[in-house]
Amino acid sequence: MDIRKVVVAGGGVLGSQIAFQAAYCGFDVTIWLRSEGSISRTKPKLASVRKSYLEAIDLMSGRDPLNNWCRGIADMDNFSKYDCLENVDNASENLKLELDLAKAVKDADIVIESVAENAEDKTAFYQMLAPLLPKKTILVTNSSTLLPSMFEKVTGRSDKYLALHFANAIWKNNTAEIMAQPKTDPKIFDEVVKFANQIRMVALPVLKEKNGYLLNSMLVPFLLSGLDLYVNEVSDPESIDKAWTLGTGAPRGPFQIFDVVGIQTAYNIVMQYQKVPGLFTPLLRKMLLPYNFKGMEKVLKKMIDEGRLGKSSGEGFYKYE
Repeated sequence: MDIRKVVVAGGGVLGSQIAFQAAYCGFDVTIWLRSEGSISRTKPKLASVRKSYLEAIDLMSGRDPLNNWCRGIADMDNFSKYDCLENVDNASENLKLELDLAKAVKDADIVIESVAENAEDKTAFYQMLAPLLPKKTILVTNSSTLLPSMFEKVTGRSDKYLALHFANAIWKNNTAEIMAQPKTDPKIFDEVVKFANQIRMVALPVLKEKNGYLLNSMLVPFLLSGLDLYVNEVSDPESIDKAWTLGTGAPRGPFQIFDVVGIQTAYNIVMQYQKVPGLFTPLLRKMLLPYNFKGMEKVLKKMIDEGRLGKSSGEGFYKYE
């Protein structure tokens, strides 16, 4: 199968990045959105992604390319600044936004679901999508924590459904975790691995279903630990971030990461983790039970209600120009 037409369902932080990266690599890409309001929120995200690519390309062509290289944009041995800039322009010009789901997925080779990180929203989306999809279409979820086997029955294509999870800042952190569910056709798994490589990702096979996949199985407990310190008034976000960045040399602390991925995503994860004990191994459950999930929920909900949604809105735990 030759994947050419890509549909990304959802224009959030990662949805916008996935769509732009696929378009940058020459694929025919459409983002499906629920409403005119979604369009008005997605366009600034795409503009921000474009700006990030342009800034990255400038750094890659500068005096210190090794420390500024973005593997999702180009290889070092055949780098052409002109070609990269042309790819950015082509992505910006050719990306399509569509409100009509049937029109969006017509003739789609692959649909990448990137809707809100909760089971109810994903189930509702799959139920709406199932009767509209062409028989050939591969369906993947970009879920960061939910298992594909939770949804395979409602997708209407168990053999062509699996997970394809991306890291944030896709042009730089170019990993793609690929996880099948028990009914996924191995040939479809291989097609998704091939597609991930075609959009300049490093394909990381996940050999058995695991909530959190590879990256988030390590990242989420770290983020919850930082948030727990704050909601229990042990310290403030800036100090907690500095404890981590200055103490380990990491580029970002937990609250800086929360602002990048978005407060709504953080809220969804907190709600999911406190309500579904089956997400955890016995050891991890024991580690997380003392966490003040109710306090986390209250803090994040207040931020959402106030419009402090993270870096994309100009303010989260920090303020941005």
